[in-house]
Amino acid sequence: MTNPTLEPQEEKLERIRGYFRGELLTLRETLLRMASLAHKNLSTALESLVERNAKKAKQVIEADLEMDRLEVEIDEMVANFMATQAPMALACRLMLSASKISNDLERIADQAVSIARRSLILLDEPPLKPLLDIPRMGKDVLGMIRGATDAFVEIAPEKCAEIIRMDERVDDINRQLERELTSFMVEDPKTITRALNLMLVARFFERAADHAKNIAELVFYLYTGKDIRHEAELAKNAQ
Repeated sequence: MTNPTLEPQEEKLERIRGYFRGELLTLRETLLRMASLAHKNLSTALESLVERNAKKAKQVIEADLEMDRLEVEIDEMVANFMATQAPMALACRLMLSASKISNDLERIADQAVSIARRSLILLDEPPLKPLLDIPRMGKDVLGMIRGATDAFVEIAPEKCAEIIRMDERVDDINRQLERELTSFMVEDPKTITRALNLMLVARFFERAADHAKNIAELVFYLYTGKDIRHEAELAKNAQ
């Protein structure tokens, strides 16, 4: 027997569209500014590494203050809405998701800063090897951020699955690169510092991918009400 109190999915999505057109328009626009800036900062950090460009690395570090400010702005919007509007369940889900998404976007920007700082350190020594794997990782992570943003903007939870799958590819590249760089260090101890710095850069991109995956999972939860975090791990453990 159908529960008459449950809203059809399309009706829920239309109510969310209504929120975003109304009192939560500013919240939505601020989240989009954060997503755009996170994408830009990570892209510039990658360019600073590949081009060995100190100016671009410093731009990323300086731009992080704006991300911090926007995160605080969203937290204040969420707190004010929850305190003054007595929101219903769907609006509460919106607020909870928005706060978590902004936190993940800010963490992506933090990873961009970490990459930029390592880029500056790597400038002091000649390149260890041609950079092939790290730009591939960076491209995938940037695609994940863009895809998660599109899923949020278009209210398209069906787009989230591909973003989550891309995270596995980034993990694979990171593991492959760690093995390769470990071989460099074993064969020639003089490469240890450069190899470790490149390992750290790869790890920062991998962490950024994890945050982009988190955003995709949050977008899916926001628009469907289903929490899909840890489903892959649970499925593996059940086998």
